[in-house]
Amino acid sequence: MKQTNTKLKRCITALTAFAALASVSVSSVSAAGVPSESYNYDRWGEAIPSQAGYTADRTVSGNDLEIGGFDSPSDLFIDSSGTVYITDTGNDRIIAADSELKSVLRVYDSFTMPDGSETKLSKPMGVFVSASNDCLYIADTDNSRILVTDMAGSVKTEITKPESEVYDQKRTFLPQRVVADKAGNVYTVLGNITTGAAMFSPDGGFIGFYGANRVEATAKVVSNYFRSLFMSDEKKARRKRTVPTGITSFDIDGDFIFTCTASNTQSVDAVKKLNAAGNNIFAGLSLTFGDYKPMYDTSQNKMFMPSIVDIDVAADGCINCLDFTTGRVFQYDEDCNLLFITGAIAKQTGGFDHATAVESLDDKIYVLDSSKDTVTVFKETSFGQVVHKAAALYNDGYYEEALEPWQEVLARDGNYRRAYVGIASALLRKGDYKGSMKYAKLADAGDIYNKAFEGRRREFLREHFTAVAAALILCAGALIVSGHYRKRRRAAKNTEEKEAEQQ
Repeated sequence: MKQTNTKLKRCITALTAFAALASVSVSSVSAAGVPSESYNYDRWGEAIPSQAGYTADRTVSGNDLEIGGFDSPSDLFIDSSGTVYITDTGNDRIIAADSELKSVLRVYDSFTMPDGSETKLSKPMGVFVSASNDCLYIADTDNSRILVTDMAGSVKTEITKPESEVYDQKRTFLPQRVVADKAGNVYTVLGNITTGAAMFSPDGGFIGFYGANRVEATAKVVSNYFRSLFMSDEKKARRKRTVPTGITSFDIDGDFIFTCTASNTQSVDAVKKLNAAGNNIFAGLSLTFGDYKPMYDTSQNKMFMPSIVDIDVAADGCINCLDFTTGRVFQYDEDCNLLFITGAIAKQTGGFDHATAVESLDDKIYVLDSSKDTVTVFKETSFGQVVHKAAALYNDGYYEEALEPWQEVLARDGNYRRAYVGIASALLRKGDYKGSMKYAKLADAGDIYNKAFEGRRREFLREHFTAVAAALILCAGALIVSGHYRKRRRAAKNTEEKEAEQQ
C-alpha cells in the first residue's frame, strides 16, 4: 500500500510539472503573439524577443492640429527642412505641418493655374517636395493629373494622360504616388498599370515606363509557358496572360529609386533598388522583407504574406518598409540586414488598423493610418541609438570603430544577430581570425567565416612554418624510403619467381 502511494505521488508530481511546463509554453506562445511585443529573428530564422529600437511617442489627428479631422489620409512626406506633408485625401487637401506635428504651417487646397484661374484638388493620394528645385509634386488622383507647383501654390506644370502608343488609351490616368529626381524628371505610380512607374520629363513629356516588376516563376507560370510553346496563335490570343504585379509606392535616395509592391501573392521584387537604367541592384541577392514566415490568423484560418505598401529611405541609409498585413515597420540597414521591427495591428497607441505610409526624420519614424485618420510618431530608444551608431560606422567602412558599439549591443541583447555579424567583421579586419570565426559561426555568416578561416590558416602556417616544413620533409623522406623499400621487395620477389620457374 505504501509503495502504491509513493508511485501515485510520483505520477501526480510528474503531471503537475508537465502542466506547469505546458502553461509556460502556452503563455510564451501567447506573449510572442502579442502585437506590441518587440521581436527580431535569430540565425535560424525564428522569431525571438528583442529590445525595441523605437517606442510609440504619440498619435496626432487633424483635430489635434486644429484643422478638423483627417479623412482617409493616404501619403506622408518630410522635406529637407523637416516640414511634414500629409495628403488628406478625403478632404481634398495637402497639410503642411512642423516636424513635431504641433502646428500647421499651411493648407494647400487650391492652386493658381498659369492662366490665372483657380483649381482645386480631388482625392489627392501622393505628395513629394523636391529639394533641388523647391517644387511641390501632387498626385491629384480623381482629377487624373499630376500638379507641379511652387511652394506658394502657383502651378508650373500639369501632367495628364500621355497621348502615346506606349500608353494604353483605354486606361484612365490614375496617379497615386509621385517623386522627382535631381534633373526634374517625374515618376508616378499608376493605380491601374502594372508595367512600371510612368516617367515624364521636367516639361511633362512622356518618356516611358520605368522599373517594371518581374513575373514570379511559380510552377503554374512555368507550366503555362511550356504549354504555350505547343499552342496555336488562336489559343494563345484567348489564353489569360500572366502579368507582373504593379508598383505600390516608392522613394528616391540620391541616384536610386526604391520601390515596393503590396502584392501578397509573390515574393519576387517585393522591394527593389533601381539605378538610372532601371536595373534592380537587389535582383541577385537572397533577401526577405517583412516577416520571415507567413502570419497565420486562427480566426480566419488563413495565412497572410507580407504586403509592403510603402517604403522610406532615411538620411542614414536605413530602409523602412511598412507591412500592411501586420501593421509593422521593418527597418533594415543599407545592406538589407534587419535592425528593428516596430508597430502592430492594434487599437492602442503604436498599433494600426490600416497603415498606409511611412516616413522618417532624425530619430523619429512617422506612420500614417488611413482608417484611424492619425499619424503615429515613434521615437528612437537608447538601444536603438547604439545599434544605429554601430551600423552607421560599419556601413561607412569603420569596422574596428564599430566594434565597441556592437559589443555594447550584445551586452544589452545577447540574441541580436546583427551585432554578431558586426563583431565578426571587426575582428576579421583587426586580424583576430579565431575570434572572427567564433562570432561568424554564432551569426551563421558563412562568407565572413570562410575569410576568417583562410586568414587563420595562413596565420597558423606562419607560426608553425619550421615544424610544418620539417613534417613535410619527414613525410617526403618516409615516402621515398617506403618507395625504395617496395621497389626492392618487388625486385626480390621477381627474382625468386624466375628462379622458381628455372627449377
